[in-house]
Amino acid sequence: MRTNIPSAMGAALVVAVSLAAPAAAQQVKELTFWSHWAAEMPKRTFVEEAIKAFEAKNPGIKLKQTWYEKTALYAGLKTALRAGQAPDIFYAEPDQVEYMENDFLLDLSDLNWAAVEPWAKEAWTYKSKPYGLPLEAWTAEVYYNKKLMADLGVSVADGAQLSPDAFAEMVKKAKAKGITPMALGVGDRPYPGAHLVHEALLKKLGIADYDKLLKGKLAWTDPRVVETLQWVRSLTDAGLLPTTFTTLKLAEAHIYFHTNPGALTFLNGSWYTSRAFNPPDKGGQPKDFPLGIMKFPAVPGAACTECRSIAIGGSYVGNAATKHPKEVVAFLNTFVSFEMGNRWLDNVQVQTGIKSDPAKLSGPLAADYFKMIEKANAGAKYYFGIPIQVMGGKPKEVFIQVMNNAFPAGTISVEDAVKQMNAAY
Repeated sequence: MRTNIPSAMGAALVVAVSLAAPAAAQQVKELTFWSHWAAEMPKRTFVEEAIKAFEAKNPGIKLKQTWYEKTALYAGLKTALRAGQAPDIFYAEPDQVEYMENDFLLDLSDLNWAAVEPWAKEAWTYKSKPYGLPLEAWTAEVYYNKKLMADLGVSVADGAQLSPDAFAEMVKKAKAKGITPMALGVGDRPYPGAHLVHEALLKKLGIADYDKLLKGKLAWTDPRVVETLQWVRSLTDAGLLPTTFTTLKLAEAHIYFHTNPGALTFLNGSWYTSRAFNPPDKGGQPKDFPLGIMKFPAVPGAACTECRSIAIGGSYVGNAATKHPKEVVAFLNTFVSFEMGNRWLDNVQVQTGIKSDPAKLSGPLAADYFKMIEKANAGAKYYFGIPIQVMGGKPKEVFIQVMNNAFPAGTISVEDAVKQMNAAY
């Protein structure tokens, strides 16, 4: 019996090893992934399909996904990054310079940057190193309800630009009919109200002087700046914006425009589609909604009527503290190809920092939408970045408080707005 004991133990050991070996071979690296766009299904679906394809090609890697709305995501990341518990990959936007200043982000120099637009890479470059995958790009567009516009007797076509007087008359006619001229709200975002200000200032000053203004090399007391702010104020005083402007949230502003109560226009990023092209019961615009896109109105005495902003929006970054840096870069590289750039355009109908060609789109909805975008952007001269992506520190904080909120809301005067901006520098 004694001679059989070692044999039995040996057999048991062989069995144990044989059972453990497959388990070891099947061990999977898990990457945690946090993203905005919980309710923006075209973007979420695009990313989830990319994740599935990556996992299929890399069976040793699994992405654990968590989807948020932006406010909740940012709050969670702020705590997690400080505590050293942040995910391996997460959503960010280029204005969040504090991530790079505090060394929270993974250096993405090994990404396939040849497939990324140079200006998009620049938006995510800090101290000569790139830190973000610039998936989403956007322009500020003036959307309008074609039927309401025609009912008011205002003649405008896709891609057209109203003169200052014609735009003011449009506001007057809408108000006379009890229609809100422009849906816009800043209840949960630090930038939508400022679109009115920065697009007007860019046209008035031209690219070079506008850049100087944002960087503190041109005073906000410059007569051209004051004149432009007075023009914007004349529009808001005439009732351009909803009375709920300061509390109206982004998603609510979409619905305010296309569903209830129904506004004449909507000033929004060209990622309008990511919410509006959802099913109506998910907050999307009604079927057959008569959507049009026109240029931001001409500004009195503009130096560059064709100037407009283009910005990088939703992006993905890696956590500098990740234990799997190569896998993080490998995953992000799955987005960086001409094929993926066009797939994004086809399915999400929003511009991208990934090199792509709108002329080769296959989806009819995307093709029609981008035809309108192309008309609105025809002949454009671009300034890269909106103010909060260019500014930093105190000027950025004051700009958000004043130009995104208080000034367009009409709670402070032109003189006070100028004074506060000058003091910020």
